[in-house]
Amino acid sequence: MSDLISKRSSFRILCSLVPHVEGLPPGTETASDIPIYLTHFLCVAMDRTRDQVEKIIRDQKPDFVMYDMAYWIPEVARPLGIKTIKYSVVSAAAIAIVLVPARNVVEGKAITAAELSVPPTGYPSTSVVLRSHEGSSLFFVSQPYGEGITFYERACTGMKGCDAIAIRSCYEMEEKTPLEDRWAQWLNGFEAGSVVFCSFGSQLILEKEQLQELVLGFESTGLPFLVVLKPPVGSSTIEEALPEGFEERVKGRGVVLGWMGATIGDFRSSINRVFCEHLLMAEELKVAVEVERDEKGWFTKENLSNAIKGVMDKDSEVGSMIKKNHTEWRKLLRSEGFMSSYIDKFFQNMQGLADHK
Repeated sequence: MSDLISKRSSFRILCSLVPHVEGLPPGTETASDIPIYLTHFLCVAMDRTRDQVEKIIRDQKPDFVMYDMAYWIPEVARPLGIKTIKYSVVSAAAIAIVLVPARNVVEGKAITAAELSVPPTGYPSTSVVLRSHEGSSLFFVSQPYGEGITFYERACTGMKGCDAIAIRSCYEMEEKTPLEDRWAQWLNGFEAGSVVFCSFGSQLILEKEQLQELVLGFESTGLPFLVVLKPPVGSSTIEEALPEGFEERVKGRGVVLGWMGATIGDFRSSINRVFCEHLLMAEELKVAVEVERDEKGWFTKENLSNAIKGVMDKDSEVGSMIKKNHTEWRKLLRSEGFMSSYIDKFFQNMQGLADHK
């Protein structure tokens, strides 16, 4: 391990107080605490912690400060001679199609679906082309995301001002943890690889109508499934939003749960899906199929069911290809030393950056 890491062998948590902002529910501290449409107010609150964060940085004098959406960190750290790293849990491919200076998002002008449908200059993939409904879902990038700044400006300013950018461009391979007994027992009741798992992450909240279409699609496959969702808009629980008679009809083979974090050892980022990674998975890597949707991005239970059965059917050519490619990628990503080599290289780059004056 490098000198940089060895001399920082333990973690110490230093807290800042998130101020209350009008429009934000009391006690909100993270994006997981609120619907995605309130994150503008969360960014306002985060930006108002700047003085607290600056004091911590001045007192602690770290080698590096890593940040995500706090675009002002370089302004605080640079005068103190401290290096900064902008990190992202979204892949490089997803960032490059939307959050890059080449997009030339004009201040005060809303970006259009037509503009988003054309990849920015220099984007390498010809397969990743955002459709109209996908472009529409990205209008928020030109909307306010804090006081006096848009999402696009916040992201690009953060990338331009840092000393280095760290991007999660590979699947996160979590260390295996024991399953809760009830899930282990339930999964053991089915053939290996036969249960379909679906999760939209901690921030995405579906409309009730779309949630019902989703679970009815899973029901119609006839396959065992586990769906993890946050309650839809207007509902306090998942159970009250489910179609009438649904739970009884799928009893024993289908489970729909509210958000459960890492309880079953899986993570899905809704941001990645909104940007473009589904296209990369389906068109470039051939490890997924895309569910057919209308111009607004909505899908039917029939289209979802057909997509799932097309992959899960043992006699399906598409399904066989996807499983073969998935197996190859899984083997590579889980090979001994593969993931740790990225971490080692990251630390080496940090050491080089720290040594460079």
